[in-house]
Amino acid sequence: MGATIKDVAKLAGVSIKTVSNVLNGYPYLTEATKSKVEKAMAELDYRPNIAARNLRRGRTGVIALALPNLSSPYFAEIAQLVVGEAGARDLTVLVDATDGDLEREKLVADGFRSQLLDGMILQPWSVSAQSLRERGDRSPLVLLGERRVMNADSVAIDSRAAAYAAVEHLLTMGRRRIVAIGSKVRGRGGRRPQEPGRRHKGYEEALAAFDVPFDPDLLSHPEGDHTPEAVARAVDDLFRTTTDVDAFFAFNDRVALGVMRALLNRGVRIPDDIAVIGIDDIEAARLNSPSLSTVAPDKAGIARTALEMLADRIAGSDRPARQVVADFTLIERESTKPR
Repeated sequence: MGATIKDVAKLAGVSIKTVSNVLNGYPYLTEATKSKVEKAMAELDYRPNIAARNLRRGRTGVIALALPNLSSPYFAEIAQLVVGEAGARDLTVLVDATDGDLEREKLVADGFRSQLLDGMILQPWSVSAQSLRERGDRSPLVLLGERRVMNADSVAIDSRAAAYAAVEHLLTMGRRRIVAIGSKVRGRGGRRPQEPGRRHKGYEEALAAFDVPFDPDLLSHPEGDHTPEAVARAVDDLFRTTTDVDAFFAFNDRVALGVMRALLNRGVRIPDDIAVIGIDDIEAARLNSPSLSTVAPDKAGIARTALEMLADRIAGSDRPARQVVADFTLIERESTKPR
């Protein structure tokens, strides 16, 4: 049987309350007292029962993270960062993939198994802002992405500004026939993540700023989950309509990498013939040859901010909801280097 808090107190020559104060970070303790307790814990290899401590506080020490999918490298990286930030706060994360399904997102937002959780972080795709505003569960909720709700904390990059920066980068290099390739902006009744619509808007605004006419023939929408095969089919379909193309702006890096593979298979030189840029800065973007230019969201900042806001709510804060816009950085790599 492991050492108990009583064993630590006896070895350190202090009260059980003093050991508890050390464990809970009580500020008004002398360094000598803290040192004695910490030395005793080390000698006894004492491991505090975090679960019991959380239950005494009326908490479970568990939060949920619900993302549209985990096959996406971007979401996988966000999940890893959230787990790391949570671990630094002695929190365990239950990770769920909703597949952007409306009913599954509603279950999460409405507090499914909320009695087991201290709070949750959700990236919604399908559930409406109204449903999120009217959810019955009052457990702490932080939203990722641009489905913003005035009564819920949220954090995301500005997808419109990120897209504008990517397309502006291509335009300043003299590219004028720029394909926008990514998720189709769906109407009511289908999945409606906010980001594709905002990225399309940023694309159009950048073209207008450089007096480049918008051409609907330069829009491409891979079907399904953006597999390389789906992206290749979309590129093939596009080139059956027009070959007057000198750049691709992809709504995410996964699509951009698929575009690059399809272009290389056609004998296209990147970036000499056609430049390519994406958004997300996933690991594969750096490792690919040629390496992929991209707009890099501050993913670590997004994870850290989400955990800070959630921890604040779990602690009982009733401050007004915050909508935080995370930073991003444009990273030029080989796929757009000047000719």
